[in-house]
Amino acid sequence: MFLKGTIEEKLTELVGHEWQIRNGLTVPRTDDIVLRDGAVQLDAVYLYTDMMGSTRLVSEFAPETAAKVTRAFINTACRVIRNRDGHIRSFDGDRVMGIFVGADKEGRAVRTALEITYATDKIVWPALERRLPSLTRQGFKLRHVSGVAAGPVFMARTGIYDHNDLISMGSAANVAAKLSDIREDPQYRSYITRSLYDAMPEQCAVTDGKVMWQAHRVPVNGEQLAVCRSNWEWPVT
Repeated sequence: MFLKGTIEEKLTELVGHEWQIRNGLTVPRTDDIVLRDGAVQLDAVYLYTDMMGSTRLVSEFAPETAAKVTRAFINTACRVIRNRDGHIRSFDGDRVMGIFVGADKEGRAVRTALEITYATDKIVWPALERRLPSLTRQGFKLRHVSGVAAGPVFMARTGIYDHNDLISMGSAANVAAKLSDIREDPQYRSYITRSLYDAMPEQCAVTDGKVMWQAHRVPVNGEQLAVCRSNWEWPVT
């Protein structure tokens, strides 16, 4: 069969079927969902963390250096996410996505965002400065932005046989990704929705009597979204 006919045949299957949906209590892996019509509904918190300056990094530095910086950031972010029982289900260049479900999912996700800031500033960047002095000489500094949002999510499997992955449909995943894209001056490193701020434990909002977050509004999907932003850090031990 020619390609056109194959595409048309598969579209009939992909668009015409009824979803076989189940409610989930854990984050599924790709093989946990049937490729043709399987889907899982979750109540989850999504965290996206995105390294800043990657375009400059690629254009102004040797590819070996750019790869080391990107790998150092992504590897560290993944370890911090997993340490808080977050589930990593997607990479997009210099960005990684974590999903949190279950008890204290809001608090764990928010602490993860603040821990990524600490790990980036206090652990990763000093190591890169020592080992890759060209970064400092040319005025580059590792920075990032994390976005966190909560809500119901519809997860399905997309692609073709042997080449497929999970997709997350719902405002939580979409908003978290958009928050990680925010670029401001001055730049804050963690952005969470106001509704998530109201749902998370007090210890994630206040430390030593000081509020760690600032109320703010940002344009997301054509509207001014109420968020909270922070440059506070949560120490990694």
